Amino acid sequence: MLFALICKDKAGHLQTRLDARPDHAAFLDKLNGDSKLAFAGPFLDAEGKPDGSLVVFDVADRAEAEALAAADPYARAGLFESVEIRPWNWVFNKPAGA
Repeated sequence: MLFALICKDKAGHLQTRLDARPDHAAFLDKLNGDSKLAFAGPFLDAEGKPDGSLVVFDVADRAEAEALAAADPYARAGLFESVEIRPWNWVFNKPAGA
């Protein structure tokens, strides 16, 4: 089942994001290798700088999505002001094999 994480960064925490980025990327790479990551990427502000994240997990249930969200190095670094976890249905333009 797909779960979308819609994350908003705390204001003024760009450096926190930059510092945690290598660990965050490694975390997502591992999830991708485990076939638990559908896709991910940052939201951008008006100046083109990251100010949030959209991450979609392909996991068994909400509890697993919540556990992965809590384990994300960005979350552990205190980057996010808010995290919303929503079940999601990929209807249009779904890549073959996804």
